[in-house]
Amino acid sequence: MNSQSRNLSAVLLVAFMLLSGGARAQTQPMPQVPWSQLSGEQQQLLGRFAKQWDQFPAERQSSLARGSERWLLMTPEQRSNAQGRFKNWRQLRPEERAEARQRWQQFKRLNPDEQRAVRENFRQFRRLPPERRRELRERWRQASPEQRHQMMQRIKEMRRERRMRRGG
Repeated sequence: MNSQSRNLSAVLLVAFMLLSGGARAQTQPMPQVPWSQLSGEQQQLLGRFAKQWDQFPAERQSSLARGSERWLLMTPEQRSNAQGRFKNWRQLRPEERAEARQRWQQFKRLNPDEQRAVRENFRQFRRLPPERRRELRERWRQASPEQRHQMMQRIKEMRRERRMRRGG
């Protein structure tokens, strides 16, 4: 796969993530994004779509334009990470993708404090040694819904206690 194809894959991933975020309430239809309005770098990155660009719905044009902007602002490391995530996404079965979309929707419905807590918990999880992460994942998989609920309650309690110790 050449570098332009990899770049395009990453742009498509970003665009998909934007589109899969759910329908947004709009009072007016989104305007088309003229090809000529894209920067030269965006046109190069999205060149594969040049001939059919005018036939794309405005939402897709806008999503691709935003995704290409984000891609161009990424560091090489961020691009590599995005490509890896897209590769992983493409390897998921349809039911796994549906589950991931559902979890994303649940996350988006959380209030900002809850989202921050989820992100912080994830960062802490990522800092654990791989063996400990595997152990925790397996314990979660084997837990009943009631046990999972209890685990989540303990996590919330520990978080509250941590905040109290810090004076917050």
